[in-house]
Amino acid sequence: MDTSSPEALVDAKNLNMFVGQRVRTVVQVQHNDGGMLVGQSPDGHQLSIKSAMDVPVSHFMEVYGIAENSQTIRAEVCTDFGPDFG
Repeated sequence: MDTSSPEALVDAKNLNMFVGQRVRTVVQVQHNDGGMLVGQSPDGHQLSIKSAMDVPVSHFMEVYGIAENSQTIRAEVCTDFGPDFG
C-alpha cells in the first residue's frame, strides 16, 4: 500500500478544492444516467461518478478516483457497500 500521497476524503462541499487530484468518498446511488452514476454525498448534495460500476439504486458505494470538477469524479475503484451503511 502506497501511503506517500493518500487520497483526500471529500464530500460535494469540498470537492472543488481537489480538482485534478485523487480523492475518495462514499455516495448513496440515486440513479444511473447512461454510464454516469449520480449519487448523494454525505453532505446531502449530488455528485456525478464517471466510469463507475453498475450499483443498484439506494446502495452505498465507496469511490476512489480523480476529481474532474466540483461535481464529478472519474472513478478508478468502486466498492458496493450494499443498502445499509454504518
